[in-house]
Amino acid sequence: MMTITQIKVGVDNFSYLIQCEQTYQGALVDPGVDAAKAIQFIAIRNLDLKYIILTHHHSDHTISTAQIQNTYPDAQIVASKEEEKQMGFPIDQIVSDADILQLGTVPLTIIHTPGHTPGGICILVNKTALLTGDTLFIGDCGRTDLPGGDVSQMFHSLHEKIMKLPDELIVYPGHDYGNKPFDTLGNQKRTNKILLESSLHKFSQIP
Repeated sequence: MMTITQIKVGVDNFSYLIQCEQTYQGALVDPGVDAAKAIQFIAIRNLDLKYIILTHHHSDHTISTAQIQNTYPDAQIVASKEEEKQMGFPIDQIVSDADILQLGTVPLTIIHTPGHTPGGICILVNKTALLTGDTLFIGDCGRTDLPGGDVSQMFHSLHEKIMKLPDELIVYPGHDYGNKPFDTLGNQKRTNKILLESSLHKFSQIP
């Protein structure tokens, strides 16, 4: 059993607290610009924070990492090798595609999804939820015109990795950009313009 708490931080960022109900271990994904709400949730639930997982290096997802680690010094900061170079602070555990982090009884499977950044990752939680960072939003995908972005890699990440995952997964994005804060992957496959376009050329022209 596990719980995912979606936490609004800043203007439109989402942070996520994953909790194993059996062991009371927790993982915080993308603490964002203000960790106060996350710290409050962790304290109220008396969680043992095991991981601070960063989907990519952009500061709107990572800037309060030090605040979290100062409060929970035993928590391991987790990111991909490609993103570590850009973080500006040390990473405790480097992850690669298909690695599994164990959060009590809950498996967290890492999916390498470059496109927004070279080392961006998504997290498959207990085969029921997908935390997508800035790879997939509700109704759209992450930008590829920033440094390190690559439209071809984004297309491959979405169509060769995300699209092949089960429809019943709940997608939890890194930003509140859509008409709802989360959705099933199946509904996104049917309605999201960037998942409906199977041609890289046409995908690259979507505004």
